[in-house]
Amino acid sequence: MGVDLTKIKTFLLCGHAQSGKTSIAEALLFKSGTTTRLGKVEDGTAVSDYEDDEKERKSSVNLSLLHAVSKGTSLQIIDTPGYLDFIGDLVSASRGADFAVMVINAAQGIEVGTEKAWEIITRENIPCMFFVNNLDKDSADYAKTVKEIRDCLTKKAASFCAIEGKETTSILSHREKNESLYSQIVEIVAESDDALLEKYLETGALENEEMIKALKKAIVNAQIFPVLGGSVAEDMGIEALLEFLVDDMPGAARARPRKAVDGEDKEVELKADADAPLVAQVFKTVIDPFIGQLNLFRVFSGSLSSNSEIYNVTQGHKEKFGQIFKLQGKQQVPVDKLVCGQVGAVAKLKDTNTEDVLCDSSRQLKLAPLEFPVPCYSASVKPKTRQDEEKISSALARLTSEDPTCQTSRDAQTHEMLISGMGELHLQVIIARMKRKYGADVDLGTPKVPYRETISKKVKVQGRYKKQTGGHGQFGDVWIEVEPLERGKDFEFVDQIVGGAIPRNYIPSVEKGIRKAMGEGFIAGFPLSDIKVTLFDGSYHPVDSSDMSFQIAGSMALRKALEEAAPVLTEPIMDVEITVPEEFMGQVTGDINSRRGRVQGMEMKGKNESVKAQIPLAEMFKYASNLRSVTGGRGNYTMSFSHYEIVPSRITQTIVEQAKAAKQEE
Repeated sequence: MGVDLTKIKTFLLCGHAQSGKTSIAEALLFKSGTTTRLGKVEDGTAVSDYEDDEKERKSSVNLSLLHAVSKGTSLQIIDTPGYLDFIGDLVSASRGADFAVMVINAAQGIEVGTEKAWEIITRENIPCMFFVNNLDKDSADYAKTVKEIRDCLTKKAASFCAIEGKETTSILSHREKNESLYSQIVEIVAESDDALLEKYLETGALENEEMIKALKKAIVNAQIFPVLGGSVAEDMGIEALLEFLVDDMPGAARARPRKAVDGEDKEVELKADADAPLVAQVFKTVIDPFIGQLNLFRVFSGSLSSNSEIYNVTQGHKEKFGQIFKLQGKQQVPVDKLVCGQVGAVAKLKDTNTEDVLCDSSRQLKLAPLEFPVPCYSASVKPKTRQDEEKISSALARLTSEDPTCQTSRDAQTHEMLISGMGELHLQVIIARMKRKYGADVDLGTPKVPYRETISKKVKVQGRYKKQTGGHGQFGDVWIEVEPLERGKDFEFVDQIVGGAIPRNYIPSVEKGIRKAMGEGFIAGFPLSDIKVTLFDGSYHPVDSSDMSFQIAGSMALRKALEEAAPVLTEPIMDVEITVPEEFMGQVTGDINSRRGRVQGMEMKGKNESVKAQIPLAEMFKYASNLRSVTGGRGNYTMSFSHYEIVPSRITQTIVEQAKAAKQEE
């Protein structure tokens, strides 16, 4: 007997922070009889918020998996954090879900977290319904919030509940109490299907069964976005929500088919079939200090059994699956098998990561990668003790494998370890987790700017090194011409020695000495770049000359040249693209100017406007927080290196003084 996929539903809870997502998840667990007591975020008893930092903050910072059964239907819940700093988990969750439940705080209306979640949901083509929470608040207005959803997010949003005092009822389930509202829904549903609309216009009515069937289809095709309301704090509307999830929202059998690509790059539709060859994808990786790596995955086709061998298409090798689990917060519930539409977890895979596709070896398909936002906030990482220094690398490697929106790097010039994320809060949580889980205690600081030095005019100089000691002396004599190069050309060494003025075997020594002096800088100790050095004359001593003497002569020559060649400081300039709602354009462009930036162009991108600018890196380290503040969290940006430019003289002196002070402290 086959598995009834209509009874398997996986959905994500999303929305702005503090809108009540986790409390709703707890209420659904309790109402379905899955838990015997109602977990509370406030007192740290929520099944979903089980990490210590979540209990301390009384807010989700990670996605978590939950499951319940109601009226024979398996409900798998992915509870996601609402803070923008942790938006990577919402991106991950979008790959595992059949649909989304967007929670909106009626007292606050559409907030930035709502808008960002909506962007991801629509990008991933996920059916969605809304739950307007906190209707018990004095400032709450259900009708006003529904209008705001329609005005700000989608005109296809439609109310599917009736609110009377502290009572909320589903119009579909209680038609007799809400006949006029039911008629409005029938009309909305009819408009989603031409044949149905024609029948409705002719008869003025539809059979309840055909209306419900058309509604379910319209929800899957994003033609209708149902809205329900209530208050989780007052146990208002939760029964109606649970009923709607079970009866009307799509499950594995009716979800939009996922697209895959076969070995010949042909598109394949993954239809819901528990008996088909396996196709699954890892959408999240969690590292636990005790059990190791835990991969969370969604089965899109076929089934996956414990203690089986699976082919990892992404990595190109087989993986041995041990025990697989369903998760209830941090609790791991062993299961023998998961079928298409279900999400689960497996521990201790050797080489399987987030986004990897797992298949039956007979059907190797690829799924689209997840579109994670690029980290935009960076800080330097400094260990507090030598013991911490030894732990940092492994701790950061584990934490970044959990979170694709967190990245680490080491600056080749400044030698600093850098960590990048979505914002200051994001990095604070990661650093706190490093200490708690891995015992690595570090400080976050502002990264050093990798300034460079160059010259602004051409000079010719001699570098002559002569030293006489008791035995053999040392002698090296070079003439070089030093001139500026185009930005980005770094360094060019030209050998124009003729007639044996300097023996061929000493030429590389001259270049080596010049490169060494370039690394030491001249103005403030920053490395020199974008110069051309031509070695055109010199002399040697048949006994006293050596590799070392010509290295020293080359180094002396360059330092002498720098005294005469008008050296200047250069700084990295970044290409920055900022996307904001149009009403914030004035503040954003003004802020760009205050950061010594130059606007390169503007263009509309959907409802937002995109500004392209070039801004010095030194002005960008706190920009993520500033942009979020200026735009109410509605702005975002990407940044990449463009080129180096000369630092204005009024700023150079400050940089030089800071560099000298830092050197004295070393």
